[in-house]
Amino acid sequence: MRKHIVIMGMTILLWGLPLMGHAATFTDRSGHEIEIRSPFKRIISLYAAHTENLFALGLDEEIIGVTPYEVWPPEALKKPVFNYRKAPEKIIGARPDLVLIRPMIARAYPSFTEKLKQAGITVVSVQPVGIDDMYQYWRTLGILTGKEEEAEKMIFRFKKAIRTIRILSHTIPATRRKRVYFEAIHKKMKTFTPASMQLFTLTMAGGINIANDATSVRKSNIASYGKERILSLSDEIDVYLAQKGKMNRISPDLIRQEPGFQKIKAIKNGQLFIIDEHLVSRPTPRLIRGAVDIGHCLYPDIYTREIWQGIKRIMDNSRLSVAQSAYHKIYQE
Repeated sequence: MRKHIVIMGMTILLWGLPLMGHAATFTDRSGHEIEIRSPFKRIISLYAAHTENLFALGLDEEIIGVTPYEVWPPEALKKPVFNYRKAPEKIIGARPDLVLIRPMIARAYPSFTEKLKQAGITVVSVQPVGIDDMYQYWRTLGILTGKEEEAEKMIFRFKKAIRTIRILSHTIPATRRKRVYFEAIHKKMKTFTPASMQLFTLTMAGGINIANDATSVRKSNIASYGKERILSLSDEIDVYLAQKGKMNRISPDLIRQEPGFQKIKAIKNGQLFIIDEHLVSRPTPRLIRGAVDIGHCLYPDIYTREIWQGIKRIMDNSRLSVAQSAYHKIYQE
């Protein structure tokens, strides 16, 4: 029996698909048909978010390689490193049965992925484009690895944590709601699109995106805004938030010293905060940590340590594997 599922932008439900003796096929984000006869057991992940999520699903020994850009969990840093920018022979020599990539890699390095396929390796391109897609993306990883039940549990815990955070944010009166400018790239004065994961975490925590009229750049989650428009809102920006990481290598001093920024209300009042890029940009369960961190910046009297302890208990699971236990150490910081 052969089952077929087409993923159109990662929006088709994939959960509940039995693999017991049946082949299943689906179309990945790059338009390639993928056949699954049994769970993949030797996986190389070439996108750090894939790696985080695979560990969150309870995988460890099955992950035989990762990218040079891993930051979490600690176990990922101990895995052999592979790079899609280099010749594929090293990957082929590791004998993976599955290589996970994202559409950008498929577009930019077509000969690389083609050589992997010619070597008999299944290459799957997946990446969500929003929060709803993220749930289907987690389910896809579950199906590929035989961890469908774990994927559903991960989604359930994530949604439960979201509900808890939203209940908290609903207690904040409209008169106390903070208007926030969320910086994506300082040098280019760019912010995020309203549908981005970064603004999902901000609004979940009770913040108001003051740059809601920003326009997307090349259909990405990055949006153009410009210094002139930022400064035109100087008196209205209660909090200036900036992500920091590979995309935006900044510091509080760099932002404060930007000509004209001394006029911004948030800068004058000491309401400038830096958020770890990895907590708000990657489609992983750690988005919950990002939302709580933002909440603490905006409303420290509401998003207290005690509140975080309660939320982390929701995200924790008493029946975790060794790999998952390591992954969840972040909730004990």
